[in-house]
Formats: sequence, structure tokens, C-alpha cells
Amino acid sequence: MRFITVRDLRLRGKEIWEALRAGEEAVLTCNGRPVALLVGIEEGRLEETLRLVRRVRAQAAVSRMRERARELGLDRSREEDIGAEVRAVRREQRSQR
Repeated sequence: MRFITVRDLRLRGKEIWEALRAGEEAVLTCNGRPVALLVGIEEGRLEETLRLVRRVRAQAAVSRMRERARELGLDRSREEDIGAEVRAVRREQRSQR
């Protein structure tokens, strides 16, 4: 995987697009920080690729939430405790209306 700057993209766009079409991936950086992942997309598969990327991002978010819950000991909460907490939050929200 190669790292390219916004400037590289502007100056060497054709070369980068060809690499993406060939199956390479690139990380776009701005001021040295990664801001985007560039991947080639097969013609006619934009929606499928986008759906897969979104699914993986959602799975990663759930994994991070589960890990954080384990760190805080919340993964051992009982169903009735969770239900009680949900009811309490809903009561509080209704009282603020």
C-alpha cells in the first residue's frame, strides 16, 4: 500500500489511477495525516463495494464498543439491569419535554 499526498494526486493523477485500476490501494494524506483510503472499483460494482465498506466499518465500530464495554465491566450486565437503565433514561427524556 502506498501513501500519496494531495499534491501527488494532483500532479501524478494518471499514474495513481492506473495503479488503482491494477488493484493497488493507496492512502491519501494531508499534512502527513491519513484522510482517505483509495481503492479501485470494478465497473458496475460501485454500490456493492460501498455496501461492503460500510458493513466492515460498522463491524469495526461494534467491535470497538464491545471492547470498551469489556474494559468497563459492562459486558457482564444482566438483561434486567439493562432494561432498568433504558427505562430510567426514557423517563428522564419524557420529563424534559
